[in-house]
Amino acid sequence: MFGIRPVSTPQASTVQTLYINHHAWLHAWLRGKLGNDFDAADLAHDTFVRVMLAQRLPANLGDEPRALLTHIAKGLVIDHRRRLEVERAYLEALAHLPEPQAPSPEARMLILEVLCRIEAMLRTLPKRTRDIFLMAQLDGLTYQQIATQQGISLITVKRHMRTAFAACLALD
Repeated sequence: MFGIRPVSTPQASTVQTLYINHHAWLHAWLRGKLGNDFDAADLAHDTFVRVMLAQRLPANLGDEPRALLTHIAKGLVIDHRRRLEVERAYLEALAHLPEPQAPSPEARMLILEVLCRIEAMLRTLPKRTRDIFLMAQLDGLTYQQIATQQGISLITVKRHMRTAFAACLALD
C-alpha cells in the first residue's frame, strides 16, 4: 500500500522465529525483574529491536536463544534503573525550587534526557577522569586545588579535563 514490503532475509526470519517463540517468556521475565507490565513490555520490545539492529546474529543462536535475549534485556534493565535514578534525583532537586522557577513539563523531559546522556557519558570515562571532572564542575575546585588534593601535577589535571570536555563535546 505505501511501498513498504516486509524484509525477507535469513536474519529477519530468525528474528521472527525468535520473537514468536520467546517474546512471552521474555516479557514475563522482565515483569518479574521490573515489577510492572508497562516497563516490561517496553523493554521486551527494545530487546527485540536490538536483536533486529544487530549486524549479524551469533551462529549458535539456536542453541541458547534465551541467553542472548537475557543478556540484552539485562543491559536494558540496568539502563532503565539508571534512568529512574537520574529522574528521581532531578525531580527531588525540582521539588526545592519555588513554583515560578519550575520548568514546564516539556522542558523537564528535555532536561531529563540531557541528564541521562551526561550520566551515560560520565560512566564511560575512567574513574579518575570522572572524579577530576566532577570536582571541577560540581565542587567548583580550581585545577590547582584538584592537583593538590589528588597529589598529581597540574598538567595531569588539565589532561583529564581535556578528555572529559572532549567526551562532553562528543554528545550530540
